[in-house]
Amino acid sequence: MFKGSGEEFLQEKYKTEKRAKAFYKNQMLSYLNETMQEFIEAQEMMFVSTSDSNGKCDSSFRAGDTGFVRVINENMVMYPEYRGNGVMASMGNMMENPHIGLMFIDFFHSRNGLHVNGKAFIYENKELDTLQLTKKMRDDIRLKEGGKAERWIVIEVEEAFIHCSKHVPKLQKATKLHSGNNKGGDFFKVKESKKEVEFNR
Repeated sequence: MFKGSGEEFLQEKYKTEKRAKAFYKNQMLSYLNETMQEFIEAQEMMFVSTSDSNGKCDSSFRAGDTGFVRVINENMVMYPEYRGNGVMASMGNMMENPHIGLMFIDFFHSRNGLHVNGKAFIYENKELDTLQLTKKMRDDIRLKEGGKAERWIVIEVEEAFIHCSKHVPKLQKATKLHSGNNKGGDFFKVKESKKEVEFNR
C-alpha cells in the first residue's frame, strides 16, 4: 500500500512532480476569483460527479438558462434541481458523501473548462432565506425559476482549477430543435431488453 495521496504516488512514479507543482502553484485556487465567477455565470450546462459512502460513482448532466448556476460569493455556488426521473441518484449520494465535483465547459467559444470541487448541501426552497443572497439574486431566482426549481444544491468551494481547451471540440448551437421526441423516454429500449431476458429464462 502506498503512502500519501494517489496523486502524489503517481506523480512520483511517472516523474511528473515538477509539472504538477507548477499546476498547483499557478492554476489552482481554494476559491473562485472574479474571472471564474464570470465564467460560471455565462454557462448553460455542467457535469456533476458524486459518489456514495462506499465510493461508487455517478455522473450526471445539468442544464438551464444562462446563469442557472448562481455564484453566492467566492466560496459558494448553488444550482437548482428540477423535476427528474425521481431516482435521486446525485442527491442520494450527497446524503451519504457530501464531496462533489462540478465541470463547466465552454464548448462554443473558448473551449476552456473549469473544475469546481467542494462539499454539497441540499436546500429546500423555503430554506434559501438562511443563505446570504443579495436582493438582486433573490429577484432573479423568483423571475427566472418561478416554481421550476424543486430544491437547490449549495456547494462550498474547496478547489477551483482550469480544464484546458486541448481536445475539447468547438460546437455550434442549433438554430432550432430537431423534430420528433427529444425527451428521451425509453431511447435505449430497456423495456424491450428486460422482456427478452425474462423470456429467455
